Amino acid sequence: MRRTRATTLLSAAALALTTAFIGPAGQAAHAAGTDQHGPDPTEDSIEAPRGPFDVEEDRVSSLVRGFGGGTIYSPTATDEGTFAAIAISPGYTASESSIAWFGPRLASQGFVVLTIDTDSRYDQPGSRAEQLNAALDYLTQDSDVADRIDPDRLGVAGHSMGGGGTLEAALENPDIDAAVPFAPWHTRKDFSGLTTPTFIIGGESDSVASVRRHSEPFYESIPDSTDKAYMELENANHFFPNSPDTTTAKYTLSWFKLFLDDDERYAQFLCPAPDDRDIAEYRDTCQY
Repeated sequence: MRRTRATTLLSAAALALTTAFIGPAGQAAHAAGTDQHGPDPTEDSIEAPRGPFDVEEDRVSSLVRGFGGGTIYSPTATDEGTFAAIAISPGYTASESSIAWFGPRLASQGFVVLTIDTDSRYDQPGSRAEQLNAALDYLTQDSDVADRIDPDRLGVAGHSMGGGGTLEAALENPDIDAAVPFAPWHTRKDFSGLTTPTFIIGGESDSVASVRRHSEPFYESIPDSTDKAYMELENANHFFPNSPDTTTAKYTLSWFKLFLDDDERYAQFLCPAPDDRDIAEYRDTCQY
């Protein structure tokens, strides 16, 4: 059943209970019955290349049905309950390696992440949407870490045509709870039926999927009743998601924490709009 924030917000009493459990280093520990993982976030912690959790990697064969294989990154912690799952697609002609850096970075913050290869490097956004959904099905039903995943908390992300696929997957699959398209490309411009919280990240100097023809129309087509944000990175070209980028990572992490883990501690980094010198433009439907 799809969650809404109205039904999942912690009560003041539950929040007090959560913060009452103190870990070894004086950090707030995970409390049973909540989806929050890790200590209270800071600017430094969301910018760090690695979070508080150790991560293990598992290869997924290219013979798997529905997508082209990939790598699962998951926290090794066994006392944290279940984790939300995220599937990430590369862009046109690109392989999994182009977006692989997101895997350990997000997993170390408390997510199970599958970075995928697509069936063909030339797959269009619609096909990539289907493959993202297949990857989520594999994670929650057939993977070796399925028992460590909460199947009711699912996210998708992707670059370029993978970003277009991210938008389409979220539009078609009501079980997806958060989406982050990076420099998305799609011939479709109308996503007015999208109800999934969506954070679009574009590059100011993108000449492949220019923000005027892609990211901005996508964002504007999503209704204001849907939680959404648009971030345009200053001077960034189309390929900014293909190497570790602190600005992209910190706000992607915050979006997934807020809308997959219902972790209100991360709202501070998204609302009000961040004041970051690497951001050329930011739009949102705050308050979250």
